[in-house]
Amino acid sequence: MAYNFFIVNTGPTTLQAMPTVNVDKEVLFQTLGKQYSTEEFREVCFEFGIELEEDTSEKEILSKEVGAAKAESTSDRAILKIDIPANRYDLLCQEGISRALLIFQEKAKPPMYHVVEPKNGLLEKIFIRSERTLVAIGTHDLTTIKGPFSYEARPPKEICFTPLNQTKSFNGEELMKLYEEYKHLGKFLHIIRDFPVYPVIYDANHVICSLPPIINGDRSKITLNTKDVLIECTATDLTKANIVLNTIVTMFSVYCSEKFTVEPVQVVYPDGTSRVYPDLKPRVMDANINYINACTGLNLPGKEIISLLNRMSLSAIISSDQEEKIKVEIPPTRADILHACDIMEDVAIAYGFNNIPKTFPSSATVGKALPINKLCDLVRRELALAGWTEVLPLILCSHDENFAYLNKEDNGTSAVKLANPKTAEYQVVRTSLLPGVLKTLRENKKHPLPIKLFEVSDVVYKDDSQERRARNERKVCAIYCNKTSGFEVIHGLLNLLLNMLHEKLVDPSGDESGYFIRESSDPTYFPKRTADIFLRKSSTINRKIGSFGILHPKVLENYALVYPCSALEFSLEEFL
Repeated sequence: MAYNFFIVNTGPTTLQAMPTVNVDKEVLFQTLGKQYSTEEFREVCFEFGIELEEDTSEKEILSKEVGAAKAESTSDRAILKIDIPANRYDLLCQEGISRALLIFQEKAKPPMYHVVEPKNGLLEKIFIRSERTLVAIGTHDLTTIKGPFSYEARPPKEICFTPLNQTKSFNGEELMKLYEEYKHLGKFLHIIRDFPVYPVIYDANHVICSLPPIINGDRSKITLNTKDVLIECTATDLTKANIVLNTIVTMFSVYCSEKFTVEPVQVVYPDGTSRVYPDLKPRVMDANINYINACTGLNLPGKEIISLLNRMSLSAIISSDQEEKIKVEIPPTRADILHACDIMEDVAIAYGFNNIPKTFPSSATVGKALPINKLCDLVRRELALAGWTEVLPLILCSHDENFAYLNKEDNGTSAVKLANPKTAEYQVVRTSLLPGVLKTLRENKKHPLPIKLFEVSDVVYKDDSQERRARNERKVCAIYCNKTSGFEVIHGLLNLLLNMLHEKLVDPSGDESGYFIRESSDPTYFPKRTADIFLRKSSTINRKIGSFGILHPKVLENYALVYPCSALEFSLEEFL
């Protein structure tokens, strides 16, 4: 078995960033059967939808990072740095890139992956004795260990083995101390370090194969003489585990004695159920020919679309019952294909974006602003002319900022909450503009007084009557901060805005159309210094559209503000 070295580097960026794969230039071009110049290969990559970032070497890369003197002993063998789309997991190694490019250039056909029965007719078994799993991938020399294997949870002191590339044995606690200083392993220790038990994989002789997700055992390490490889994958999500496992085994399978085959493993769960992995059967998906042509602006017959999909490693046939549909077989390497639009995109890539003819739209339309946006622009202009400064905070905030910091309680029916917020700062979608404007004021409180801020934007409420069970509402909010509360300033601003909106102040007890205010007891504001704003469109309907007043001292304390503030907030939806 031969191995090709590759590096995947996503850097300190988000998951949406394009990973960079470093591949050996000579090995890649040998596999492709052609020696390309840098510009020629850059064009090949561009046509396929990937990007050649740099033609370099390990020595050149290290010279830029640590200096030429320290990089002198490193290899000057040519390396290609290739940017890969974040959803194409099958292109994260030299084997995947070369296979995909050969198929794209029609020099090879898409492989058919098969799960074959082991030579001895018996499936290796892995018994899971703990329901808690962690993300990890491990490769082992199968001849050095013996199945069945078990995935268990054990106290750190009971776990004792020689880790990969070490010469002596360590228990779990000692391993944590050992790898604290290791740059690449230390950042993963927190995943299991503080738990009373660690996950561990044993073979039939109770030899430790792996301590996922930290390190494998040295006993089963891969060598140049390895012929049989055991691949294990543990994960917190079954779908992700399947995607990773399928990608790894299909990349390894090119080196098998019978290409593109893999022997399966039976996994037995604590409840007695069992499943066989990997599942390499292709998924079947339908795509409408008219949809593909409409999206790409082309007029391709079904046979040509099938030919283009073959170049993208997708097998397809015209549906037997509907000629305008094609049935596409999605191989286990293409986990990125989820919808018909993904199939359409592959057709466009294979056809060539630069080859798609430029055409004028078939219909002419006149664009205009949405009424709510036009109204908001008028409100923004009026506020700016009055000397107020617009702010643009984020629509997400913490749960406390949206409720507790405003002296409000969460009734569970108003705010849309994030299921898995990354930080405590972004837990809910705001139901008020006040938190964002107050946070902006807090960060700018050193500016000269008075500070006059406003925002015109959306808040979001739960609403089961809507299709998405939530609705947006456009509001305006303003805050005045000075050595005195400035209640009269914020009251005057309210009158200014509503006069601009052609609403006049009317008697609360009358039936004339307009707006009026009424004392209220909103906990966000100081007692006896707050009022609700009502809009009367007819003699019988009074709608509360907002409130204003002097902010409560507790609210100011929560936002670390030392000067008194007055605020107003009301909805603009009623003025359309």
